[in-house]
Amino acid sequence: MHADIDYERLYRDAIPSVVSIYVGRRGPAMGAGSGFVYDVTATDAITGADVDEDAHEGAEGYVVTNDHVVTDVTDVEMRFSDGQWRTGRVVGRDGYTDLAVVAVSTLPDDVRPLPVATENPTPGRPVAALGNPLGLDGSITAGIVSGASRSMPTSSGFAIPDVVQTDAPINPGNSGGPLVALAPAADDADASYEVVGVNRARQGDNIGFAISPTIVSRVVPSLVEEGRYRHSYLRTRTLDVTPTIAEANGLDEPRGVLVVDVAAGPAAGDRLRRSTGTRTVRGQRVPTGGDVIVGINGQELRSHEELMRYLITETRPREPVDVEVVRDGTPRTLSVVLDERPDPDGRIPVN
Repeated sequence: MHADIDYERLYRDAIPSVVSIYVGRRGPAMGAGSGFVYDVTATDAITGADVDEDAHEGAEGYVVTNDHVVTDVTDVEMRFSDGQWRTGRVVGRDGYTDLAVVAVSTLPDDVRPLPVATENPTPGRPVAALGNPLGLDGSITAGIVSGASRSMPTSSGFAIPDVVQTDAPINPGNSGGPLVALAPAADDADASYEVVGVNRARQGDNIGFAISPTIVSRVVPSLVEEGRYRHSYLRTRTLDVTPTIAEANGLDEPRGVLVVDVAAGPAAGDRLRRSTGTRTVRGQRVPTGGDVIVGINGQELRSHEELMRYLITETRPREPVDVEVVRDGTPRTLSVVLDERPDPDGRIPVN
């Protein structure tokens, strides 16, 4: 149960840690988006062997934003709510989840990092979106979480899983800013707030989307440490098993994902089998003959969304995984060593 948010207090407490990000030169005309100070310090975050120490040298704090906000630039300028400016260096980017990290040498005195929630928010939870919509610094909009476990495509062709849906207005310039909620243990006497999403885009009236805290917590530390996040890659293209696909493939029920294609490359462990034909069901041509993935490492999978979420949050490249499949009507378990997903600037695999 979450108490109603005191939005005035939330704004007062959280807005000092929210920044407006500008690319090119100072001024609203060049406003690109928003960001927030992340709960990590230079000393306890930089442990990766591949870290660019020059980029982190002297960093006092880190700001999380969207990858599409900083595009291909190295340096950005940020304005805090009290009007102070800082120049930041982009130290990590991930095009697949549209997240980026900017290192900043000094922070204003009243700025504190915003903690990221340990669990994804559930529908109905009151939230506020903070940021720089339409070049208007220090803005707040309010609403609720209106949906969970969504999938959102990126310009790279990859779909971000586990996305949070909200009816809090999100407009151009809000991208990269925090979606904030009252922390579960907080009460009126000791209110505290947490980030339950990184705002990304609006889609239609009263529907906005934010990258979930589970994805943020998994990806951002690697962006700080290594400048990138290494995504696991199953080398397959899949479709959710709908009733039509289940019927075409002689399955008892519609669950799991059908392997439509398998990318070329060296095999590591058992090979998943791709679709080998098609069948017409109720006027639709449906792929048949491929493995149907129904679980991974003992975790039941009902959809492509769940498969992608598991690969991002629970696995690493070059790890072996047990993939439970149904092949020709018979359950079996394959041992597969995950590959590393190619760079998003190249040809984009699906999962």
